[in-house]
Amino acid sequence: MTDLITPPDLPRLQIDRDDRTYPVGRIFCIGRNYAEHAAEMGSPPEPIFFMKPASAATQDSEIAYPIATEDVHHEIELVLALGEDREIIGCAAGVDLTRRDLQARMKAKSAPWEIAKAFDQSAILGPLRLGPPPEMGAISLSVNGKPRQAGRLEDMILPPHAMLDALSALFELKPGDLIFTGTPAGVGALAPGDDIVGRIDDLPELRFNMKERAV
Repeated sequence: MTDLITPPDLPRLQIDRDDRTYPVGRIFCIGRNYAEHAAEMGSPPEPIFFMKPASAATQDSEIAYPIATEDVHHEIELVLALGEDREIIGCAAGVDLTRRDLQARMKAKSAPWEIAKAFDQSAILGPLRLGPPPEMGAISLSVNGKPRQAGRLEDMILPPHAMLDALSALFELKPGDLIFTGTPAGVGALAPGDDIVGRIDDLPELRFNMKERAV
């Protein structure tokens, strides 16, 4: 059998201190996994799952301001990477970008809000570090050198392995799956020209610049 079209290449993540790369299959995300963030969004602290396409994943140092929005928000997250045995083999700092104006519009209609989450370059990652996930430690994000988000990994409602169990009851998890584990309070808007730094204890820093929207 011959493909009718050329299949798209999988995004591949750079691994800290390793010459290999990590091919991305699917991206699972969890919302409302930190009680304070759920409160600031006016939602109950009840974790929910949603997905982004693999094409959302990027490690680019420059991210174009997304189309179809005037209100893009940052959400710093611990990201888990699954290996051949469907276990967590590595972690990274990640930023989930959200088109907040579109999300609010969809929520008002009680409609799905993939258009707010599942767009290109909306899952930004630092270098992947191999090893088990950190069970505790600081997680933070700054914009132009000013603190925006700060929390502790141990404040997650569903910690990594409990999250894996919950997802496994709903999906057949596979090697190449990434899991964005939720964000602490302090999310806010980004603008072209902003420099963003995400930090999680014991993981490589995530740095990127928000550039002007592509014409």
